Amino acid sequence: MEDSSHSLLCGIAMLKPWSTRAINLPEHAHNPIHTDVGAQAAGFPSAIVAGVSVYAYLTHPPAAAWGQEWLSGGGGELRLRQPVLADDLVELDVGEPNDTCEVVARSRGQACASLELWRQASAPDMRAGEDLPLSELELTSDWATYGTRAGDDLALYGELGVAHPALWPNLANTVYTEHLVTGSWIHTRSRIFHQGLARTGQLLRIESRVIDRFETRAGERAVTDIAIFADDAPVVRIEHEALVALK
Repeated sequence: MEDSSHSLLCGIAMLKPWSTRAINLPEHAHNPIHTDVGAQAAGFPSAIVAGVSVYAYLTHPPAAAWGQEWLSGGGGELRLRQPVLADDLVELDVGEPNDTCEVVARSRGQACASLELWRQASAPDMRAGEDLPLSELELTSDWATYGTRAGDDLALYGELGVAHPALWPNLANTVYTEHLVTGSWIHTRSRIFHQGLARTGQLLRIESRVIDRFETRAGERAVTDIAIFADDAPVVRIEHEALVALK
């Protein structure tokens, strides 16, 4: 629910706070961390809501303020800090106006995620690394409306007839589930550079490459560069990072 009485200037357009209840979509159950049993086995009280759902909420303020300009040429860096549980109230706060803008998601009194926004951004080149198998799929309505089904009620995507930006890290997650993980895992960070728009019915091609693997106290992390094309036109470039093996 938007609060029109509280908004902060970030650049030219006004970014407004927003809030929603977190939805844990059943399609994420293939990752045990998104089930009660799997999350409790990893030390959490109950099922964790997917990071891409939290990202869908974080995109609401910039998409509402900047519209197609941000969706086709902006981006941001997502950092997932604390778990969000199903039905948690997620409140989106807008950072102070400066050269960069930040939206912070808060849940149960804690900052759980942040999105540093780039109103316009140039995508970097893919880096050297281990190539993963190419993937292709048709952009169906279920994929395109992921963010809406996860709880973002912004009408803009239906008006423009384009996919919600939460689709991009969601597809990046499929690279991990298909090629890099076998059990519970946690998406931790993404740098997302929008390059165009995608519409239902287009053929998506996903090129991905592992550029780093390293150990942390929480487990093994893997970093990938991912490029996604719609009918051969570039639509997004992502640097995606996740804990692929939990300790």
